[in-house]
Order: sequence, then structure tokens, then C-alpha cells
Amino acid sequence: MHLDGKTAIVTGAGRGIGMEVAYLLAKEGAIVTVNDPGVGRGGEEIGETPAAEVISQIMSEGGKAEANLDSVADYAATGRMIQKVVDDHGKIDIIVNSAGLLRERMIWNMTEEDFDMVISVHLKGHWNMCHHAIKHMRGAGAGRIVNFSSDAFKGSVGQCNYAAAKAGIIGLTRSIAKETSRYGITANALCPAADTRMTINDAVIANRKRKLEDGLITQEEFNRASRSRGPEYVAPMVAYLCTDAAQDVNGHVFHVERNRIHNYYYGEEMKALHKGGDGLFTVDELLQDIPASIMNGVPNVAAPYEKAG
Repeated sequence: MHLDGKTAIVTGAGRGIGMEVAYLLAKEGAIVTVNDPGVGRGGEEIGETPAAEVISQIMSEGGKAEANLDSVADYAATGRMIQKVVDDHGKIDIIVNSAGLLRERMIWNMTEEDFDMVISVHLKGHWNMCHHAIKHMRGAGAGRIVNFSSDAFKGSVGQCNYAAAKAGIIGLTRSIAKETSRYGITANALCPAADTRMTINDAVIANRKRKLEDGLITQEEFNRASRSRGPEYVAPMVAYLCTDAAQDVNGHVFHVERNRIHNYYYGEEMKALHKGGDGLFTVDELLQDIPASIMNGVPNVAAPYEKAG
């Protein structure tokens, strides 16, 4: 077992990817806190306690686990969650932040609550867990943090709140990696692709078809997304990043799905435009030089606007 004796908290672990991660970490020997308040896809109360079912399954297979039903958006509650693990087991080794929800609307229809709710659970929730855990990890001289971002960080139609949160999580993760590496702590981000209640429903399928028709995704991307991709395919990469052997993998962003894993070189310089003298460009110069230099041959994120009629 690669994680024997490690303590771990997996947020959003009652269903989907988080559940598969909790199962695998426990099989690898970790003592797992399964965090999930049991809310719906959009954060609504639905009166379910999926964490208890996950705990029961782990324990039936000889693993060690306990449940926590708090929301990761609650700063004080996340602090208590982590402190309990430290009080009970003397340390916190692993944080896996997979809790999330969706409130999908175009930006002109999105409410302030829709935006704040998604940011608070995804971005602030990740920060809450990392903030409290790192206080203990620093003293121990070791720790593993795996944060869940998404390919939505590139921009996602109808999900500007979610895309903003997921882009922020990458920045948060890379900052943590730079701040804490000296203490033996690693932080990496995953952009998973898996079929869960968060990602698959009739509206999502219809939206994929619209993106294909509008040229926003390729036929290859559509076909790959339409193929069955279980959340169990994501869990092994998470477990790997939590091992001692992954101590030199830090501050990276990985895409994980089914039989495919790739990394992103995030923030690279693509093209540059330089000017001599005092270096101050004029608008007239930019009107001439930008199209011919740094934007030459570079496709737009969205198709060029064409006025109808």
C-alpha cells in the first residue's frame, strides 16, 4: 500500500470523482475523512447523506474512514474539520479538494448569488482547506495537496462563474507550490474529464452538440467527450500525486480522463513585440504592428463576429 498510515481529507467525496478518490486512497492505506454535505448539483438541500454510504463501503473492505458533512465554503468549519483529524491522528498528510457545484447561465442572465455561490464553494473552498491544512503541514515538514480545476479555465460558455473559479484554482495551486515547497509540501491541480452528475445531463449533451455545430469544438473533441468516461479513471492520478514518490512533482496542471493524461505548460510566452528607444508604443504603431506580429496566425478564442444580413 502506497499511502499506509497517511491521513487524508477528500472534499466532495460522497459521489463522483471524489468518491472514487476516497475509495482508492483508503485501499492504499490512508485514513480518509469523507467530506460531503449532501447537497444537489446546484448546492440545493436534498436531504441526502452520501458520505455515510461511502464510509460504510470503505469500512466493509477493511479501510479506515470517517464522515464530515460541513460545507467547504465555511471558513470556521473547514478549520474544525482539519483540526479534528490532527487531534485524532496527530497529523494531516493529504488534502484533495474535489467539492463543487454548478450554476450555469449566460453572463447576462447570471445572478449575483449564482456567481458568489460557485466562487465560494470552488475557489474559496479550496483556499479554506489549504489555508488551515498548511498550518499543520509546515510543522510536519510534509504534505500533499491536490486541487481540482477544470479545462473550463480556458473559458466556458454559460459557465463564466465556474471558469473564473477554476482558473483561480490554478493560480492558487501554483502560488501554494511556490510558497510551501521549502516545507516539503506539494500542490498540484487536476483538470478531470469524467461522467458524473456534475458533467452529464440532457442540457450538457445538447450544449456539446451546439458547440460542435458552432465550431467551438472539433469533431475529435466532441467524440472524445461523448465516450463513456468513468470517474474511477481519475483516482489513480490523484493517489500518485499523494505518494512520497511524487515529491518532485509540484505546481503542475494535469488533464486526466479515461486512458489519457496530459499536462499543461501554463503561462508560457507565445510571441513578443519589442521596441527600441524609450519603448513607449503609440496607438498608431500598435494598429500596424500587432496584426503583423504577435497576432499573426493566432486564432481567436471565439469565431470572428459577422453581422447578419
